[in-house]
Amino acid sequence: MAIIGSILIAAAAVVHLAFFAMESVFWSSPGVWRRFGVASQRDADTIRAMAYNQGFYNLFLAGGAAVGLVLYWTTLRDVGFGIVFFSAVCMVLAAVVLITTGRAFLRATLLQGALPLVGLVLLVLG
Repeated sequence: MAIIGSILIAAAAVVHLAFFAMESVFWSSPGVWRRFGVASQRDADTIRAMAYNQGFYNLFLAGGAAVGLVLYWTTLRDVGFGIVFFSAVCMVLAAVVLITTGRAFLRATLLQGALPLVGLVLLVLG
């Protein structure tokens, strides 16, 4: 179970890396900001700094999960588990916060929160 949990946590890290790329690197592309429900270039420009900042939150969560997984599968298993646990719980809690903003975000909530939640449960059971 620990292997499957680790794969799901790694997949969650990849999802968060993709969000980092969209929010912090490719935000100026209309295809990207429209995906986030932004209606116009003017609106996208207005919230660009916030999106940039949010993207780095996603990058740091992905980095924590990745570093934690590497340590978990080495001699620092307990340290790695602690870092993975913290990163995955933060991902899940961020998804909970997202769904509180409206039902329109259900799909994004599941994308952001399901992988780390299931991965963490499997890692704990393993």
